[in-house]
Amino acid sequence: MNICSLSRRQFVQTSILAGAAAAAGRAVAAPAGKKLPLALQLYSVRNDCAKDFDAALKQVAEMGFEGVEFAGYHSYSGKAKELRKRLDDLGLGVAATHIGTGTMRGDELQKTIEFHQVIGCKLLIVPGDGDFTKPDKSEALAEFFNETAAKLKPLGMATGYHNHTHEFDACGDSNHWELFAKRTSKDVVLQIDCGWAAYAGQDPVDLMKRHAGRARSVHFKPAVMKADEGKKKAILGQDSVDWASVLKACREVGGTEWITIEQEAYPDGKSPMECSKASLAGLKAML
Repeated sequence: MNICSLSRRQFVQTSILAGAAAAAGRAVAAPAGKKLPLALQLYSVRNDCAKDFDAALKQVAEMGFEGVEFAGYHSYSGKAKELRKRLDDLGLGVAATHIGTGTMRGDELQKTIEFHQVIGCKLLIVPGDGDFTKPDKSEALAEFFNETAAKLKPLGMATGYHNHTHEFDACGDSNHWELFAKRTSKDVVLQIDCGWAAYAGQDPVDLMKRHAGRARSVHFKPAVMKADEGKKKAILGQDSVDWASVLKACREVGGTEWITIEQEAYPDGKSPMECSKASLAGLKAML
């Protein structure tokens, strides 16, 4: 079995052309129902954040996003109160954060809890850990998530894991993602990245149905399948994913609290901010 342990950044840089085929999406309205707030994963505009985090946050708020998901804190690292004030001033909530497992081990967990309680972040999501796909270490990693989730639950917080594509690599008669889901309690969040799941040949709707209530946060990443290259583009509503069905699943079975747009492709030579804004408009047209 080929064990893939690429980092998140490596996966972002990896060509998406190797994705498996998925059904072409339709930009039609999803059934009305539960209102789901919309956030932006700030990794989408990481260069803007690194250059001037305050200005980037302001621009995200002005686009109409209701919240953000963090991928680092830049000038606000270790400054929870100041960051909370900035978010409050901009009217932004916190959908989740992407952090490493190291920030939740040993004495680091209490520091992590305190920081995120101040900024109003309930979901501590890990976007990658090399042990996830290692047969001799994956069980211990799952137990770590169970233990951490149990510690966070009384505080109204939770932890979970975010998929790329390698989490769906075969493992025995199943795959690593399903094995992790089976080994972890329902309190451990399964943050489905619909774009990466589609590239891995998975149906995001089926993933939510199989693990109902565990998709408290869902990534809406525009994805263009190989069969649609040249005909579609990586902007929500113009890509290959059937987002109407995904929205329906979020409302009915996912237990979804936040929809988070993650823009990792920037078509037509447009900037990350411009593409994120276009995807937000595309998604709103489907709500």
